[in-house]
Amino acid sequence: MSRQTKRELIAELTSEVRAAQGAVDQMDDAACRALGVNRTDGRCLDVIDREGPVAAGRLAEASGLTTAAVTAVIDRLERVGYARRVGDPNDRRRVLVELTPLLRERAEAIWGPFSVFNEVLGRYTVEQLELLRDFHRMGREYNEARAAVVRQMRFDT
Repeated sequence: MSRQTKRELIAELTSEVRAAQGAVDQMDDAACRALGVNRTDGRCLDVIDREGPVAAGRLAEASGLTTAAVTAVIDRLERVGYARRVGDPNDRRRVLVELTPLLRERAEAIWGPFSVFNEVLGRYTVEQLELLRDFHRMGREYNEARAAVVRQMRFDT
């Protein structure tokens, strides 16, 4: 078996990253359908899950939505029982949005099986895990920065 060149490995890695992004997109779509929410609402549920109870302004910032759009998202998520507005214990004037036990139960049914990756990751050395973390962080940061540029683009059709 011949060893791949660096160029071939980079091309294969790029292809695998793109395929993984496609698989994540398919999973997100399937999860939103199972939960009965649209993709925007699903993205907001993910932000709330990652960041804990969040203010509507932070949810707007993290999701790329306007505050008016986030208000509509929160209203829809409350209606289906997946999120609720709660007072901020540190500032009585502020309201936070948190996930409900119903959403957590359904999320466990959907994403719980992914916990097998903890076993797989446990096989890697600390240095390998740092490399993986840094690679994914760099990719996320680049995508966030590039998305800001692309949002300003408008092509004539």
